[in-house]
Amino acid sequence: MPTHSASTSRIAQARSFLFVPATTPERFVKALHSGADMVIIDLEDAVSPTDKPAARMALEAAFDSLTTDQKAQLMVRINPSDTDHWKIDTDLVVQLSQQGLGGVVLPKAQTVTDLQALDARLATGCGVLPLIESLAGLDAIDTIASAPRVERLAFGHLDFQLDLGIELGPDEAALIPVRMAITMATRRAHLAPPVDGVTVNTQDETTLKSDIARAQQMGFGGKLCIHPKQVGTVNSAWLPSAEALAWATRVVEAAEATSAGAFQLDGRMIDAPVIAKARQILSRRRD
Repeated sequence: MPTHSASTSRIAQARSFLFVPATTPERFVKALHSGADMVIIDLEDAVSPTDKPAARMALEAAFDSLTTDQKAQLMVRINPSDTDHWKIDTDLVVQLSQQGLGGVVLPKAQTVTDLQALDARLATGCGVLPLIESLAGLDAIDTIASAPRVERLAFGHLDFQLDLGIELGPDEAALIPVRMAITMATRRAHLAPPVDGVTVNTQDETTLKSDIARAQQMGFGGKLCIHPKQVGTVNSAWLPSAEALAWATRVVEAAEATSAGAFQLDGRMIDAPVIAKARQILSRRRD
């Protein structure tokens, strides 16, 4: 199994991933200042086939004007390998990776071959986020998760729904097994928690919060966003509350002050799993 740097990488720690079409370079810097942990410049679904050449040119020109930190905050979603755009897109992201691009989003990830092709060419430090968007991708999920450069997995639930012909209700109950499969593959590959798909209604805060809560219940650690107004809600949801931080701090401090394997705190038994949970909460703190 390859060694992953996901536990400490910027992509692995991100909560919010904000999409911006590559055809709107005037919005790149605004997106980088939106509070999103990572910004994804989209060359795939958000760009029509006729606009893709101009979109690549716009991205390349805008990238030169960004700071080093902004380049590291940026990812590019390329087109799938079964399209005519694959080679041109990969040539571009390889070039940008040599200039500090943070990562590449691989849509419709289905085989390890595409990931190996990217790994062979991308510069050091440029990670990959595969999107599981089809049954073929789900079937190959363990090989995808353990491929080189993969920082974590993401779920493209809209394309997955289309691939299987699923009719989803508001609770998306039909996709519970798929989300759990992604979480379990993540755990087997020792990756950071996966990233859930978009909430398409950008005006409905209630639905966004409900979608986030479902993702958290299933072990996801972040979410794809399609509008800047979604970013703050997503970021806040994956921050531990003041109460949780206070509890975790007390547990860890008590654990470090004793040599016992288990002890009592506030009338509750504290043992290794509880201490590990407390440390996990503290690791999500953003100072």
